[in-house]
Amino acid sequence: MKRLPTMLVILTALLGSAGCGGNSEFSKGDSAYEDGDYPEALKWYRKAAEQGDASAQYNLGLMYDEGKGTQDYAEAVNWYRKAVEQGYPKAQFSLGLMYYDGEGVTQDYAEAVKWYRKSAEQGDADAQYNLALMYSNGEGVTKDDAEAIKWYRKAAEQGNARAQTNLGNMYAKGQGVIEDHVFAHMWLDIAALSGDKKAVKNRDIVAGWMTPADI
Repeated sequence: MKRLPTMLVILTALLGSAGCGGNSEFSKGDSAYEDGDYPEALKWYRKAAEQGDASAQYNLGLMYDEGKGTQDYAEAVNWYRKAVEQGYPKAQFSLGLMYYDGEGVTQDYAEAVKWYRKSAEQGDADAQYNLALMYSNGEGVTKDDAEAIKWYRKAAEQGNARAQTNLGNMYAKGQGVIEDHVFAHMWLDIAALSGDKKAVKNRDIVAGWMTPADI
């Protein structure tokens, strides 16, 4: 499974969010990060994180994870765990990635599934997509196409283009669902409009299978 890109939580994009409102240290970390001053960002995020700010804990973990300032997977896991203890969904997803890749922890697909699920159940689309992949591939869980469909659909409905493509492909092949070229074409078309190049090719293939009644 390819590691998905992650995103730093910026305070200005989370006005009113729990755990970061009014935190001046967090704001200073944001400013430093946006200026490209990663050592300074680490300093201020750490100060906020040590005060229990879950967003800062997640950001600090992400910076250690991605090598912004310094790379230290074990330290990334440490801070993700602190945010996870507060139920932070992006940290749950990132911790799942660490277990999947075996970075900072012993590789463990079942543990990756556990954390993807916790994040997915809170509505994180990337976690929903990754959880679906685990069910599709039978990694950390028994292969289950119907369960994969369930989670692809949840992610697809939130605009995740990769989930839209995979959902369309599964409708086209009748994997986990009754084969349905109309739904396959619909989801592949949505994914194509979202910019997924693979979806364009598959959508056109499915279009060739459709009858006038389908159209």
